[in-house]
Amino acid sequence: MRLTFRKDLTTALLCTQPVRCLPARPLTVRHRFSTATATSIKAFGTLNMAAARKVHLSPLTDSGIWSMGVTEGSAKTASEVLQEDLEKHHVFFNNMGFHNHIVHHILTIYALGASPADIKTAYNRDKAYQRRTMPMDEKVVDSLYDKGQFKKALGEEKNYPNFLEFFQRELDRKGTEAVLSEYVFAGDENAESMMARLFGGLLHPIIHLGFAIEFNQPAIVAEALAQTAVHDDWTGPRYLWPAERTAGGIGKRGEKTMLQLLEEARGNQKLARSAHWDDGNKLRDGVLKRAPDEMINIASQYTVSEDQIQEKFVEMVNTSVYFTSASQRPNKVIKFDFFHIHAVNSSIFFSKILALPFLPTRTRLRLLEWKGRMDLIMYISRNAPELYLEEITNYPVTADWDTIIAHCNQHPGDDGHLSKLVRALRNAEEVCKPYAGQEKERGLKITGDSWLKIGNMVHDSVKGQDAMWVRSTGFDEAWVDFEDRSRL
Repeated sequence: MRLTFRKDLTTALLCTQPVRCLPARPLTVRHRFSTATATSIKAFGTLNMAAARKVHLSPLTDSGIWSMGVTEGSAKTASEVLQEDLEKHHVFFNNMGFHNHIVHHILTIYALGASPADIKTAYNRDKAYQRRTMPMDEKVVDSLYDKGQFKKALGEEKNYPNFLEFFQRELDRKGTEAVLSEYVFAGDENAESMMARLFGGLLHPIIHLGFAIEFNQPAIVAEALAQTAVHDDWTGPRYLWPAERTAGGIGKRGEKTMLQLLEEARGNQKLARSAHWDDGNKLRDGVLKRAPDEMINIASQYTVSEDQIQEKFVEMVNTSVYFTSASQRPNKVIKFDFFHIHAVNSSIFFSKILALPFLPTRTRLRLLEWKGRMDLIMYISRNAPELYLEEITNYPVTADWDTIIAHCNQHPGDDGHLSKLVRALRNAEEVCKPYAGQEKERGLKITGDSWLKIGNMVHDSVKGQDAMWVRSTGFDEAWVDFEDRSRL
């Protein structure tokens, strides 16, 4: 199947209706801009004033893969607060590596039609606990042009400001496409390390880069690459690279659906019970410590050939929503797992990443294979919870999508995870819609009105006084403090 990158959508659209990136085959990306300015389009098919040190959003060109109600006022306010975040805040808000989610939160509610006041309120709440940025070291920045020194600097949090400055300079000189191609997708030792790190940190680096690409912001690309550079790289040597070798390389034809692999993994008791409640990192110190061969064997079977890229993309999206939504406890209140939602929240960006015209097909296949493999281990790492589809299909619908989205935009406890989940669900519904009637043969569990039912589940799950998320849903211990479900 040939992927296409569309540059013919030259009608200037006012952002009052949802924008859907992937409505049908073949895979396409819609960029919005006026015919009067089409000739000025550069990287990612966009025209704006954004640069490596300047955040600038336009509602015509930078409203996102799925958006509604974006205005000039919201674009202006979002640009201002993101610029302040870039200049004043560190990528981690504490010394334990917890991520600054301001970029994620602000761009998501901006795309969901939040007002300027909503955006400012969310930013003020989020910035209250951030760490100040640290000064860069000019000598270290200069040294990063040497590949050996670049390699030595990787994985060190103290080098975040140095990598940020370095990538800002490189983006100024070379542009986004060239920088991504050289530093992430080139295939040399440093690029391989960067790509492994991109899938670390509970997928935060690729989420951050996804936002940068989706909203055409080189400054956020610089943040994402600097963040990637200071993450650990264990995902590569411990998991993704061995799975790739076991698969026989990149782009082999996939013979099993992702749903089949998920069920096989859950049926293997050694693998399913490999993570323990007291493991600090349940992927690295649980699954890959006690059942590495079993996990790698399952993961290696999620492969994607060139003519399968669309269907396997849909599988990944649908299956991540399925295990995230169906991993409930029937005797407890509805809650979504904090770790599982990252599989869903990161899926939206593949609607654009997989259609970037400068990426070789091999790289697109690899990115999709790695995403599917990370989703599989994410599911297993939470003790391979039992999945209750009826929790979704039997759920009552009391709110429409507009109500759900408005609630996200103004939720006083959200740091971006809630709004990201809802927007990713709306995108997922559109991605899967062309496959209506083919769900059984393609292994797609979420169909029809289940999307809105899941939206209602999310909406209702964050209303009470309980914690917003359950953490590690497959373990009994995770549910101790949550209320029993009312049977009245």
